Amino acid sequence: MARNRIEHGSRPGSPTMAELSRQEALRLLQGARIGRLVFSHQALPAVRPVNHVLLDDQIIIRTHTGAAMLGPARDGAVVAYEADEFDTETCTGWSVVVTGEAHLVRDPAAQQRYQAALEPWIGDAMDHVISISLDMVTGCRIV
Repeated sequence: MARNRIEHGSRPGSPTMAELSRQEALRLLQGARIGRLVFSHQALPAVRPVNHVLLDDQIIIRTHTGAAMLGPARDGAVVAYEADEFDTETCTGWSVVVTGEAHLVRDPAAQQRYQAALEPWIGDAMDHVISISLDMVTGCRIV
């Protein structure tokens, strides 16, 4: 039985994808409320939803004691952070992925500044601050 295969963008009026500049990707990321941190945990991929803020050319997130993401941050591991926004009705949206090193923020003044700039979106005590460098920033827009 033959299947009809429709290539992306092959129908008139169907969505198309365009790469974002680094500047545009960071602007969209700045406005996003929630993203996903992707990291390795016990030799397996792990993904956690978190809120963030962009400060000092870094993504800043907060987490609680015992969180799985603290291990990679203590080790300076390479992680990915993704945020997006899609409208499933119009098939439009954007996605931004940042790849960089995660570090546990240990400087008390920096911790205090970052904690003041980012209120956790869940009610747990979020006493730890993690920074993620902006080593690779990629993104796309679907229109």
